[in-house]
Amino acid sequence: MTQITITLSDAEYKALGVVALSQEDWINNAVHERCRIAIEEIVAAEVQRKLAIGEAITGTKDDIVMAAEVESAVERQARMEAEMAARLAEQAAQEQASA
Repeated sequence: MTQITITLSDAEYKALGVVALSQEDWINNAVHERCRIAIEEIVAAEVQRKLAIGEAITGTKDDIVMAAEVESAVERQARMEAEMAARLAEQAAQEQASA
């Protein structure tokens, strides 16, 4: 299990207290809800992938998530940046060739 610690300034803590009965509970609930949504998205994609190839669907949601080959946000960002750089280089080469 992973533990994450965040630091809020006094102003941030005070401001969060305006919208939350408990800052700690609000943060905890927000993170767990976002994780729940991501788990549902991963499980749905894996179920569809497995159904498409006739593979058995076994295990709990956690098991499915842990076994899934997913692209992290960092990996996705790096891939998208590389794709954009390649497109820009191709476009520049085409413009140079037509000039």
